[in-house]
Amino acid sequence: MHIPDDPAYYEKFYFTPGDLGYKVFKTKFATIGVLICWDQWYPEAARITSLMGAQILFYPTAIGWATSQDDATNTEQYNAWQTIQRSHSVANGLHVVSVNRVGHEQDGAMKFWGGSFISNPFGSIIYKASHEAEEVHVEELNLDKTDQYRTHWPFLRDRRIDSYQQITKRFIDE
Repeated sequence: MHIPDDPAYYEKFYFTPGDLGYKVFKTKFATIGVLICWDQWYPEAARITSLMGAQILFYPTAIGWATSQDDATNTEQYNAWQTIQRSHSVANGLHVVSVNRVGHEQDGAMKFWGGSFISNPFGSIIYKASHEAEEVHVEELNLDKTDQYRTHWPFLRDRRIDSYQQITKRFIDE
């Protein structure tokens, strides 16, 4: 749905934003929501997909940093990426699976940071992949506990939807 305009990629110039809305898919294991790459930064997308019945959110992505940046900036960016995904887990009371590639592109100028992870509905990381190597991992998730998490931290239940009208505006001018 969301298209980035990142340095060196400029995807807004060759992709059109999605127009089919957010989707959930019922599988024999769970109802899943799949939000692609740039969608990971938007809590509204996670919330809508959760309200549509997603039990697990998947975020496949290719995100990294310019190798010309200092380590402190790179670490800060990775931590922001992990934090926003974990916050989707907490705010929506569900598991999040964040999948990110590893490796280099653009003659080594871009390094994808890997570090794919799974967080539970409290935002705790229950699995984290390498930053350097490709990995395949299968994690058994106990979805029966989702209601327990949502009961103890009832963020979905206690929403004040009557107070959210302004969120549909681009900016709020007083």
